[in-house]
Amino acid sequence: MKKIDATGATSFRDDRDINGGDTIPDSIRTAIQVSRELVVLLTPDSIERPWVLLEVGAAWGRRKDYRIVPVLCHVTFDAIPDIIEGKRAFHINDFDTYLVELKRRVKT
Repeated sequence: MKKIDATGATSFRDDRDINGGDTIPDSIRTAIQVSRELVVLLTPDSIERPWVLLEVGAAWGRRKDYRIVPVLCHVTFDAIPDIIEGKRAFHINDFDTYLVELKRRVKT
């Protein structure tokens, strides 16, 4: 998150930004509604979690210009969920390439 924030973008992370007593689904829904893109970290564990697919689906349903960026960590491209399989994905080792693109978008 620090690297994303360093680009000038504002980030949201559920374990950091949802306070005790907050309604988790509502907080995530609000964050998706006010954001312009979602970075989804796909790991062997996360691709099995229903919350990940729920968040991706909520972002996918927003609008056509909403950007969803899959980042792969110890999984292959064939592990990308069907709903976002056509999206350009980055391996975690190439995350800096994404950050360069993000920084360019933040400035415009």
